[in-house]
Amino acid sequence: MLVNPQLEDRYFYSVVRLMNERFKNMRRKRRTKTEKADSYVFSLLLTLSNMLAGYQGKTVEVGRAHFETENTRFTILDAPGHKSYVPNMISGASQADIGVLVISARKGEFETGYEKGGQTREHIQLAKTLGVSKLVVVINKMDDHTVNWSKERYDEIESKMIPFLKSSGYNTKKDVHFLPISGLVGFNLAKRIDKKVCNWWDGPCLFEVLDAIEIPPRDPKGPVRMPIIDKYKDMGTVLMGKIESGTIHENDSLLIMPNKAPVKVLAIYCDENKTRRAGPGENVRVKLSGVEEEDILCGFVLSSVANAVNVVSEFNAQLQILELLDNAIFTAGYKAVLHIHSVVEECEIVELIEEIDLKKKKDVDPKKRKHKKKPLFVKSGAVVVCRIQVNNLICVENFSDFPQLGRFTLRTEGKTIAVGKVVSLPPAGCSTFLL
Repeated sequence: MLVNPQLEDRYFYSVVRLMNERFKNMRRKRRTKTEKADSYVFSLLLTLSNMLAGYQGKTVEVGRAHFETENTRFTILDAPGHKSYVPNMISGASQADIGVLVISARKGEFETGYEKGGQTREHIQLAKTLGVSKLVVVINKMDDHTVNWSKERYDEIESKMIPFLKSSGYNTKKDVHFLPISGLVGFNLAKRIDKKVCNWWDGPCLFEVLDAIEIPPRDPKGPVRMPIIDKYKDMGTVLMGKIESGTIHENDSLLIMPNKAPVKVLAIYCDENKTRRAGPGENVRVKLSGVEEEDILCGFVLSSVANAVNVVSEFNAQLQILELLDNAIFTAGYKAVLHIHSVVEECEIVELIEEIDLKKKKDVDPKKRKHKKKPLFVKSGAVVVCRIQVNNLICVENFSDFPQLGRFTLRTEGKTIAVGKVVSLPPAGCSTFLL
């Protein structure tokens, strides 16, 4: 097999939550020599990523781990599954190229997560909104005594999920892959499952599916855009993030935005390996001089000097209202929490510009739309162009130019109430629209 010497980074987040009892049982059990090592690898990776887990085994922060297949280097972003930590899941999903949605086949568990109020539906909607265009749905716990690798149970779960995946915007024939696994014993992860265990599955294993997924290319020659997700001190200031556009080289002169702080690149690390340059799609740590760690916040962006990232305190957006709390109305003055790349900011809707009928015309350029009377309010299910204002300067881009920095969600009282994209920004050099 021909292997590309410049392995392409891909990222996926997993919503697996490994309970403490699992690891206690693994300690008590002595494995025999005949048992396969696949589950050891998978468990080790997810154990490492869960070192940041909170109490009762729930993943709170976004855990990280790395592994390689024959063709590809992957970074696992193990995102929280608990409803209290959806903002952390948003942070993980915003960095991901591939989503691995882990569904329990155990009787009752799938139904609890998938029914109204469960987290499965919200995670699917958020993944699509945040740019996770490729989704792998692994149906886990197929070895459970309530399932016993039942094809009927597998088909039941798949048939229930497909309509919702379609309604969330996924092409279920091209962009979604289903497969059965057992994470506990490692079946159908790195190697195809034995026919003696599951005689009806003829498809690939998880690693084969991941290897085969094509990620849309990014522009290595474009302006540098790296949203900052974390920072720390280590003989200089070190930033963590994913390069969404452009290429970063050692000794480059860049800007930290929105502060416009000039910095110099001292070193670049991919995983634990030092490298002289890193391109779009790579998850990196960048050591800088010229700025103090305490002067940087998560949500700032490492940017090229020429064609720097846009910095604004308001923007126009196209919003799809999902479900408002208590059948509230959405109008000027509505307040929520904005999540856009690694930014989390309180925001206010200052103006409703136009309600859009998607049945008549989809995604029309706002500049080409005929003037219509501005709506006073809209309700759940509506699509509206509106103006959003935040208290602090933030780094954003038009969705049409940089999708990763132009898509967002609005949340209030722990619930996602709208998803949207940036459609226009204030004039160059201005943070707000001119009156």
